[in-house]
Parts: sequence; structure tokens; C-alpha cells
Amino acid sequence: MAHLGSGRRRLAVPVGLALTASLALLPAVAASAAPLGNTAETAKVSKPDTSGPKLSYVANLTAYGTVKQAKKAIERAGGTVVTSYEQIGVVVAHSQNPEFAKLLRAQRSLFVSVGATRTAPLSPVQTTEEGSTQKLSAADAAKAAAQATAGEEPLEPNQWDLRAIKADQAHKINDGSPDVTVGVIDTGVDDTHPDLAPNFSAGQSANCVGGVADTTEGAWRPYADGSDHGTHVAGTIAAARNGIGISGVAPGVKVAAIKVSEPATSLFYTEAVVCGFMFAAEKGIEVTNNSYFVDPWNYTCKNDDDQKALVEALARATKYAERKGVLSVASAGNSGHDLASSAIEDTTSPNDTTPVTRTIDPKVCLDLPTQLPGVVTVSATGDQGFKSYYSSYGLGVVDVAAPGGDKYQVPGTPDANGRVLSTVPGGGYGYKQGTSMAGPHVAGVAALLKSAHPHATPSQLQAMLKAQATKAACPDKIYDGTGALIDATTCNSKWGQTGYYGYGVVDALKAVK
Repeated sequence: MAHLGSGRRRLAVPVGLALTASLALLPAVAASAAPLGNTAETAKVSKPDTSGPKLSYVANLTAYGTVKQAKKAIERAGGTVVTSYEQIGVVVAHSQNPEFAKLLRAQRSLFVSVGATRTAPLSPVQTTEEGSTQKLSAADAAKAAAQATAGEEPLEPNQWDLRAIKADQAHKINDGSPDVTVGVIDTGVDDTHPDLAPNFSAGQSANCVGGVADTTEGAWRPYADGSDHGTHVAGTIAAARNGIGISGVAPGVKVAAIKVSEPATSLFYTEAVVCGFMFAAEKGIEVTNNSYFVDPWNYTCKNDDDQKALVEALARATKYAERKGVLSVASAGNSGHDLASSAIEDTTSPNDTTPVTRTIDPKVCLDLPTQLPGVVTVSATGDQGFKSYYSSYGLGVVDVAAPGGDKYQVPGTPDANGRVLSTVPGGGYGYKQGTSMAGPHVAGVAALLKSAHPHATPSQLQAMLKAQATKAACPDKIYDGTGALIDATTCNSKWGQTGYYGYGVVDALKAVK
């Protein structure tokens, strides 16, 4: 998954309307909760403390709360409303009051949970990003083009990943429908790339950084000095079959860009990701690809007051998107962790200030959004079919697997490169590896399925992905991080699944038949 640090790495609504269709999504208010008229809850803060750093917060309303009430409470506590989502009862706010979240949490009839989305102030913090992309050399491009056969794109001989899921065979039957759009929730997409421009949907693209959707022309593009991650992901999904460069898994569908990464840091904060899912839901996007984890926590814990609010807001957003017909696909992560274990040592959180080593239970502390209900969780494989050495896994957590690349599993391609080749900004091509690269293969297959079954619901699409996947048993050996073959003792199987591959490796050919 490209975090961008781990390797997977905004929409205003009217104020004052009562919650209606989403009541089923909201937790019931505890019987002991004080009524809204309670003096302790409605007492005004005459001079809120503003001595703290300016932070961003999400406030999740109860079934009885309204955005109008929330706005008043937020202002009394020294905050300002940035945007609100009446559909799901989530409000985004800024405040410099160190007691802001505590004051709102005390209003239990109005708020289910309130939490800061970050530990650093609202200003750019430089950070280390995912390993740099290996650019395609002119020599390797020429070598591939010389071996391309009739009907292939010039660089397709280097795309071992397409053949691994039979996408090359699927293209002879159906490239996918232009009525289907995959939203790339990521670092932005270069829609001027000649392999992406034919399939790009500007009307379904936006910049959600900060929590409010900006649909200004080009706002969805990567920052000038930013990451190529989203552009690479988009190419794997839907690079056009136009005689230029590569082919995507679903070269006939549309692709949209929803930028959610902060400038300078490439961090993905909750308010931006919530905006991304809500924007996708309202714009009629059928599939989203999510190759990242939500910062600043590698694992976001439901037993922490701040972090549980992030889990709640994101769960509401993804559930709403699902109800609106959106299938969400997410990468499992590049930490090599067993997400079905009882304990994981997390040494990277929070990643926007100073990380603190902690031992977490992955059933309580979730990798977001990949471990949210309804989201398709994807692990990565290499050319030899083994789980990629870096890929996280987990029996009952991983749904399906797909090619993400592995530099130790060297294919017999003209370039002999085990990473995934795709588009990069400026019209070029490059290699990356990660569960970030596996996710878009699944999103592409899901788009082919949606093309063939236009009335299928997200849950039906997910069921088809699993049923059509090529079963893969636990291997005897896998590569470790040094390139040595070791016993695959961490793989287990049950219920027709394995911890490494879930229900199996996705199959593009079955998707179009």
C-alpha cells in the first residue's frame, strides 16, 4: 500500500437539516446520556482558550443531533466549522483550544465522539515518502517495443502483471465500459498523460485536501514537487489501449482523481479521506481505489478518545459510499504484518510528530480504510505467485490478492524487472512495488465486473471477486526482505481461504465472460 511512509501509500452540505436516511448508521444514544437542555452541556464558554496549536477535528453526531446544534457547540468551545456532512452526521472543525475535544465530548446527547485528526499543527511538516520510482530507461522501452506483438501496447511485453491475472486475454473480449468510473483516492493524477487523458473523467475529479472538495480545473493533479503515486495507480487501472505505452487492467473504463494528500508531506488525514469517499458517492463513481493508510496512525485505535472518532467518521463515510453504489478497494499495507494476529508492534505512529513504540491488537486498532467493513482488502504477489516479501496479510482479513511486484521474483520479461510498470507524471513510465500496486489491479477487475453486470451492488461485486479468484494454497517458501527463500510458516488456511491470498488471485478473464 503505498503510504507514502508505509507503502500504500472536500463537499459542504446545508446546515440545520435533521438526520434522516443515515440514522441506521449512527450508534444509539446511551440511556444515561444527559438531555440537550442540561446546564452542564449548554453552558457557554465566554473566552475559549486559544493558546494551543491549531488542529483539525472530526465531530460525529448522535442520531438526535443536528449540524446547526453542532455548529453552536463548536463555536462556544472555541472552534470553527470547516464543513459538514449531514448525510452521515460528521462535522469537520478547526480549533486552537486544547480543551476543545473534551468540551464537545461532554455533550453526550449531541456527539458520539470527537477527535483530533492529527498531532501536528495545521502547517506542512516534511516527511520521508515511499521509495523513489525506478524510471523506465529508453533502452528497456525499445527492447519491449521490439518484442510487442500485434494488438499489444508498445510496453506491454514488460507487463507481467497483466498476464498474471489474465487481463491480456480479457482485453480480447471486453476492455470495460466507459459508463464505469474508478476513483483514485490518492496523491492526485496527471490527467495530461497521453495514456490517461483518453479515459480521464474531470467531472468526477477533485482536490479534497483540508476536507472540502475543490473541483477547479486541474486541482486534482499532483503537486509540482509531489508524489507520482496516484498517477502510477491510475495507469494500472485504466491506461488506454491507444498504441502508446502500457495498457491498464480495464482500458475501456473511466478514471477520476480525488486528491487527499497534504502538500510537502503526502500525508492522508481523516477529513480529506472522508471528503474523498463522500465526493465519490455523490458523483456516481462505481469503484474507488485506496492505496494508503489514514495518517497519522498506522493503526487507529478504537479505545483512544481521539482515534475512535477517526474510525467512526471514516466508517460512516465508507458505509454511505457503499449504500450509494461504491465498491471500495484498499491495500493491506507493506509492513509485513499479520493483521489477524493478537499483537503487532507499531513503531511508526504518530507519523506527523514523534512516533512512539506501542503494541496494538489489530482487532481494536485498525489499518484504515482497509479493515473497515465492506472494504475489499488486497495483499500483493510477485511474478512467481508468492506473496510479496513486504506485504501484510491475515486469515479472514485479506479478501483477495493481486500483483503488487516483488524485486526478488524476477520475470522473464524484456526488462527482467519484478516491479509493476505504469504511468508517471510528465508522460513517462516507471516501476513501483507495494500493495499500493496490487490494489489497482483489483479495482480494475472490479470495474470489468461492473461493466459486465451494471446493476450489481458493491456487495455482489465483492462476492464475484472472491468467487472468481484463482485459488492459491499456502506456498512452501517465500522470499524475505533480504531476498533469501525461507519457509512460509506464517501462512495458514481455513474456510477456503489463506492468510496470504484470501480467496485467491483476482481473474480478469472470468470477469468479462
